Amino acid sequence: MESGIARIHAEVAAGLLETSCAGARVLRAGCHRLVGGDGLRRRRPAGHPHSTLDDGIIDGIIDQEVLGLSRVYVQAKSCALGTGRPEIQGFVGALHGQQANQGVFITTGRFSSGATNYAEGVATRVVLIGGARLARLMIRHGVGVQVRQTCSVVEIDEDFIE
Repeated sequence: MESGIARIHAEVAAGLLETSCAGARVLRAGCHRLVGGDGLRRRRPAGHPHSTLDDGIIDGIIDQEVLGLSRVYVQAKSCALGTGRPEIQGFVGALHGQQANQGVFITTGRFSSGATNYAEGVATRVVLIGGARLARLMIRHGVGVQVRQTCSVVEIDEDFIE
């Protein structure tokens, strides 16, 4: 049964990634629900004190608590090809420009080894979520999917028998 569920999840994950690659709106909506829920804000409009976010690099901000003292900046990128070190360096630079110390870079594709090594080596905490991990997280948290059927596995309750 577990192998059947794993097969279904793999098929759904592939479909999620195809859908996300086809439309940036689908990717951003999925990321919004997955990483931020109600705490994620889109880039601020022009004229806002922090309007420098409108640089095309930072897509949103997650306030981790109500006062906004701890923020996570998010970049979501629909990319069938790999995401390399230059994109991560640009994101880290944008984080420094906001005096931020943490961010999440999400892509529907994969990260190059150079991108991964760079993200692991900088002082700024950058979490990289590639396509496969993104799809697993979306399935686990019910983002972009719906439950078709639920199966209950039962066993004898020894406490009841005694």
